[in-house]
Amino acid sequence: MTVRPIRLFGDPVLRSPSDPIRPEALGSQGVRDLVQDLIDTVKEPGRAGVAAPRIGVGLRAFSYNVDGEVGYVLNPEVVEVSGEPELMEEGCLSVPGLGYPTRRWPHAKVRGVDVDGNEVVLEGDGLMAEALQHEVDHLDGTVYVMTLDPEVRRQALRDIRAQDWFH
Repeated sequence: MTVRPIRLFGDPVLRSPSDPIRPEALGSQGVRDLVQDLIDTVKEPGRAGVAAPRIGVGLRAFSYNVDGEVGYVLNPEVVEVSGEPELMEEGCLSVPGLGYPTRRWPHAKVRGVDVDGNEVVLEGDGLMAEALQHEVDHLDGTVYVMTLDPEVRRQALRDIRAQDWFH
């Protein structure tokens, strides 16, 4: 299908919680097209995940590309996190060129469905755990910079306002 452009910080779609994909819509051509666009878009170099709001679609869906494994999940929910939260240097396609220490659980598990309504369970450590948490945050209307420790968040927002892409 299509590699879709990424919406940037400040776009209202990134601040709005995504709607679940209704059961009767599963299997529809529209949902299949969305999944293909998410997969095509996440395959671009340097991308670990793309949530539907980042391509302008307010539905609960994301694709991932971690350690050579590419896939997607619809209506995902984080069902388990474990370990001691740690600071990880995190970036975001919607905040290009910037990265900040973000507190994430080292292990995460997400449950959702595929286009046919079959259960999908994704879990992992390290980059996969970070991507799962990051993308579900997007689906909940949260861009990671808003979760940073207050002092770091203030600096991040100053840095964002100074970017050419922010206007």
